[in-house]
Amino acid sequence: MIQPQHELTDAIVAAVITVSDRSSRGERRDESGPRIVEMLAAQGYSATATVIPDGVEAVENSLVAAIDVGARLIITTGGTGIGPRDFTPEGTRPVLAREIPGIAEMLRREGARSTPMAALSRGLVGVTQQSLIVNLPGSLSAVTEGLDVLLPLVPHILDQLDNGDH
Repeated sequence: MIQPQHELTDAIVAAVITVSDRSSRGERRDESGPRIVEMLAAQGYSATATVIPDGVEAVENSLVAAIDVGARLIITTGGTGIGPRDFTPEGTRPVLAREIPGIAEMLRREGARSTPMAALSRGLVGVTQQSLIVNLPGSLSAVTEGLDVLLPLVPHILDQLDNGDH
């Protein structure tokens, strides 16, 4: 019998943050955030979702709030491009203790298999003392493909943050 990755009582806490001016104002339905929550729940994570406006301070404050409530995995979606209000990486960088550029590069490389636009993502991946933070683009396909790449790595990364063996 296949066991779930985590029992409900010890589910790893995850936070999903959608960064979008239009979605935060109710002008556009957020599709990528709920998709991330769905995919995380299927893997046994306890995930919550929030929608915030674009901007460095909004992103940084939301990341800090997620860390403060114990989120071990924090995934942002949106704000990674080159548009005039795309500042998710700039709001993420001050929160990170260390970046993991190899994962960010892998996410862009795998995304480019579907669309060359994936190369435009400026998303970061990194860790704090206790949390893994990942910036994904805002499209539904980008978050689905990105999580397919990311989720197999998360248990090992979190184990490393907990001083696990290599």
